[in-house]
Amino acid sequence: METKTVKISENNYKLLWKYAGELQKELCEPVSIDKAITFLFKKGRITELAGTWKMSDEKFSEMMKNLRIGWKQWKIRSA
Repeated sequence: METKTVKISENNYKLLWKYAGELQKELCEPVSIDKAITFLFKKGRITELAGTWKMSDEKFSEMMKNLRIGWKQWKIRSA
């Protein structure tokens, strides 16, 4: 396997190591940064989740109501 050098911030490096540690606990095997990155990319895009979240019409209405309140506050603060 060919390797490449990539510059990342110290914070992102720590986050990757933390994620690799969590994966190691979950998989019960050593996990490298490379393997952690592979798992991150395998998670897929958020659009692939469309239609998979089951909720009642009542919960959906409540969520939309809260989003509208949040959007109004955001518009007021950013104006």
